[in-house]
Amino acid sequence: MRKCVKCNKKAQVYLHAHRLSLCGEHYIEWFENRVERTIKEFRMFTKKNKILVAVSGGKDSLSLWHALTKLGYQADGFYINLGIGEYSQKSLQKAKSFAEKYHLTLHTLDLSTEIASIPELTSYDNRPACSVCGSVKRYYMNKFAREKGYTVLATGHNLDDESAVLFANTLSWNVEYLKRQYPVLPEDDGFVRKVKPLCKISEKESALYAVLSGIDYIEEECPFSEGATSIDHKIYLSQLEEKSPGTKLRFYSEFLRKMYPLLKESSKGNLQKCEVCGEPSNNSICNVCRLKLKLISQKEKI
Repeated sequence: MRKCVKCNKKAQVYLHAHRLSLCGEHYIEWFENRVERTIKEFRMFTKKNKILVAVSGGKDSLSLWHALTKLGYQADGFYINLGIGEYSQKSLQKAKSFAEKYHLTLHTLDLSTEIASIPELTSYDNRPACSVCGSVKRYYMNKFAREKGYTVLATGHNLDDESAVLFANTLSWNVEYLKRQYPVLPEDDGFVRKVKPLCKISEKESALYAVLSGIDYIEEECPFSEGATSIDHKIYLSQLEEKSPGTKLRFYSEFLRKMYPLLKESSKGNLQKCEVCGEPSNNSICNVCRLKLKLISQKEKI
């Protein structure tokens, strides 16, 4: 029987990648300390910053929000209703219940009133649903954070997410994307600072924290994520992790330590303002305004 290395009680958790046995209480402590260390390692923010946490109702974003508030940071939540039927209704309720339980501020935005629901948008765009959804969410998260005076936007991307994206970008040697794969994207003209405090915490570790902390989160995956290539990449990396614990963390950490500094040196900005809405964009017209123009064009044909 494994025992907690901190208090010698029966261990509830064994972290293979760290060779660490912990009871529930000390696991929660370990998780929060790891979040704090990651924040300090990458100089993400301080207690003086006003932080907006992108909340989905899932384990990662709610665990992040919970940990930040326990650590003493000023953190409010922001939920975007994507209009994906029952899934969105359920995830919104989870986010609201969490905010009410811990007396936290949750801002919400209904995508249907801003542009259109994700199911409608995907019918007008040839890109995969996740690409459309991602670009729209990034646009409104940044816009809302800036307009409401938040200096930092925090997302719940975990180690599994980051290593899978890194794997995909390395397979295709997408240098432009690799240049931006860092836990901190600094504030720029029109952009607030974006950070990923869970980047060194695995999906399982995040789920364990949620369960042990009594966080009620939506367990269903977004129906539009079915068949996404990123899921396959996560499976491949998880198989490697099973055979060699610590593989994902080593893969991601060594990229940040050895490769990212080289890529950063060659990085050139191409930021401009969208001619339609004035938001920062890599093109003369941003992705969201392009979608809006497509919607208008299609509706005029009907």
